[in-house]
Amino acid sequence: MGISLLISETTGVSLSVLIVAINLPFIVLGYSQIGKQFALKSIIAIIGLALVVHFIPFPLITSDKLLIAVFGGFFLGSGIGMAIRGGTVIDGTEVLAIHLSKKTGLTIGDIILIFNIIIFSFGAYILSIEIALYAILTYLAAAKTINFIIEGVEEYTGITIISEDSEIIRLMITEKLGRGATIYTGKGGYGKRNETLKQIDVVYTVITRLEITKLRKEIDKIDPKAFIIMNSVKDIKGGMIKRRALDK
Repeated sequence: MGISLLISETTGVSLSVLIVAINLPFIVLGYSQIGKQFALKSIIAIIGLALVVHFIPFPLITSDKLLIAVFGGFFLGSGIGMAIRGGTVIDGTEVLAIHLSKKTGLTIGDIILIFNIIIFSFGAYILSIEIALYAILTYLAAAKTINFIIEGVEEYTGITIISEDSEIIRLMITEKLGRGATIYTGKGGYGKRNETLKQIDVVYTVITRLEITKLRKEIDKIDPKAFIIMNSVKDIKGGMIKRRALDK
């Protein structure tokens, strides 16, 4: 989209035509790297975006560039994030972002932001430094929104549960929540010198943030005194966890 905007601004070619033309090579890349269904969905989404840009007039709500950059970035990021969660993209650079996010430790939003900083750094010479800076601010807001929608809504959380009713809790996790669980054999650490420490099973599972409240309620029914430790999980592979469409 950034490349299309710059070319349209300098040549006068219709933006809607450029959106389709410039994104086609990236869709071919998506077909080879991700899959046929992804490429088909992306073509439909990009053509839909081009038609909306060409035919639907948008009213001028404000002329304040800061408001345009921040809220424009928010809505842009929302659209990109929901598209990616649905298994498609609306911008070719998102294909590269998805591919590179699996190879590096960067998030999709971070990679999209880096791409557009590079694009609009060149745009500073074509347009102006001020416009380029506002454009970068737009994609900064978009990147944060993308990361929240893709990863923040169902952020993974590792749960460690120490309880004397560990077997009942394990069955609840696997049967009621439909999640996997791992059992560690441990010993209670609180005791006097030379005292035999009590052996206990420790349950570990990974769930989404939206399931934490339900899990805690179920644990409270089984053992109100259970010791629960929660920590954020950056990413996972395998197991019984919900994944976004592009990871399937």
